[in-house]
This record gives sequence, C-alpha cells and structure tokens, in this order.
Amino acid sequence: MKLQNLGENKLISRIRKDFSKPHPDILAEIGDDAAVIKHGQKFLLITKDLLFEGVHFLSPLHPPFLLGRKSLMVNLSDVAAMGGLPKFALLGLGLPPEMDSSWLQQYFAGFKSAASEEGVALIGRDISQTKKIAISVTVIGEGKNIIQRDGAEAGHHIFVSGCLGNARQGLILLKKGYRLGDNKKADPFLKAFLNPSPPITLGKELSRLKLVSSMIDISDGLSVDLSHLCEESEVGAEIHLDRLPLSQEIHHFQRQPYRLALHGGEDYELLFSVPPQNLRSLSRLQKKHQITFIGRMIEKRQIFLIDRGGRRSPLSIKGYQHFQK
Repeated sequence: MKLQNLGENKLISRIRKDFSKPHPDILAEIGDDAAVIKHGQKFLLITKDLLFEGVHFLSPLHPPFLLGRKSLMVNLSDVAAMGGLPKFALLGLGLPPEMDSSWLQQYFAGFKSAASEEGVALIGRDISQTKKIAISVTVIGEGKNIIQRDGAEAGHHIFVSGCLGNARQGLILLKKGYRLGDNKKADPFLKAFLNPSPPITLGKELSRLKLVSSMIDISDGLSVDLSHLCEESEVGAEIHLDRLPLSQEIHHFQRQPYRLALHGGEDYELLFSVPPQNLRSLSRLQKKHQITFIGRMIEKRQIFLIDRGGRRSPLSIKGYQHFQK
C-alpha cells in the first residue's frame, strides 16, 4: 500500500504496534509528544523532530537565524506539552554542498540564541551532504509530574494557551511577499510562523500544580491535535467556535479567521483538559498567562463544533497530516 493511501496516523499506529514492548522504566513511548523514561526520582523526556526544505520551510523566505531558533523551539514545545524542563539537544544537519557558509553561521547563531534563552545545552551533532536542507533535532528534558494525552474524561474542560491561527496567517503573508519589518500589522503573524515561542513556563506550572488531565502542543492544527487527545483518552469533545482565541489584527487580513484557528497548525500553543475541581486553581494562572476555555470533553467519541447560533455539527479534521492525498 502506498503511503498516501495509508496516511500518517495509520503509519504511526503500525510502527507503534510493531515496536511497543513493555519495559518497567518506560512511562510513555511512541504516540505521545515525547518518550518518557524513569530516571531515579524523575523522568527523562526524549523527543525528535524533522524539518525538511520545501515541506516544513521555504529556504528563500525563512531567514537562517530564525530557522535555527525554530528548529529547536518546535522540539521544546513537545517537552512543554508534557510539563517538562528541556535540558539537552542533539542536532543533525543535511546541507547541499553549494550552500554558502554564511547561511550555516547564521543558522547556528539562531539555534544558540534559542538554546541560551531556555537553558538548553547542545551535546552532539552530525552533518551530512544532501540535495536539500534537512534538519533533525533531538531534545532531552526532565520532569516529575508528567502530563500525557490519555487522561481526559467526559466533563473535563478544554483550554488553549495564546492565540490560534497566527502562524498559518504568517505563512500566507510570507507567500504573498510580506517580510518582517515591512508592515507593522503583518509582523506579529510573520514572527509567529518564522520564530515561534512555545509557552514552556506555562507547561511547567501546569505540571507542578497538577491541574490538567491531558495535554498536547498544537503543531498540526487544533482539529488534528484535539483528535489525538480524544483518541488517546477514548472520549469526544465539543468546541465553541466563538470561544477560540484570535488576535484582533487577524481580522485585518482574514474574513474567515476561525478556519485558520481550527486547522492552521504550527501555533505551538498548549491544548489541555482540566477536571472541574481544578478550575479555581487554574484561574490564578490565567492572571499570568493567556489561557482560554474553548469547550468540554464528552462521552461520545466524536468531536463537535458549536457555532455562534448554538448549532452543533461534527468537526472536520483538516489540519496538516503527512502523506495526505
């Protein structure tokens, strides 16, 4: 069967089935944001991401300094989604031989700036010759109260951090010819795509306070990533369209911004569920972080969208998925 007919999710399920083996030190493995391995009184979190030129970024449009930052930050987002603290990174690069060395200098400067901000040490690297730029980053973190995808129950409230749809809007503007510094209204969206800043501190606080039952970062789009939470937790969800958090400025560029909020992807915000008894404690965090209630988990294993008129309809899953036709 061709991969375009199999799809990303079924491919991962096959790998998960073939390679999942019980081990006393493994808390989470294939299928979560990061693998979790018991290490003394704490847990190690290990995650990997790949970025390919032409698939994840367009080299002429993505400044190498910002690409260096982004290639680390998207991995740190996975650690944040499990309530962990990122500590170490390994970097693999595939580079065309005709590339100018100045590109590599700027890329490493960006990677280093992000690593310094988050206290991450680069402990290994590998560089190889390729036809197009290929980036492989592995991050190792640690944590105590690990948050996984499978703890949500019917009745738990659903929240997201930050605003949704900004990164996708940034990519749209980038392809239209907008560049950083040219337009003040466009800059926040361009930055959201080119230089994401995942809420790592919020993830750690949610873990420390033990407030959430499940969590994931929004990398493929709210609809796709919510479906992952529901699938792992064996529940469904109801999402209120008018509660999705949007930047005020997005209306300047989009007539239908909610489409981007639902399916845009690469926001690298946190999506999580909270038991009712923890809502009061969560409200204290809302004074420091932008956190928005968007819906509830339900028993029926399906995701529904409630529009502004109160009408309830099944939510189509339209975020980014590899090998999709």
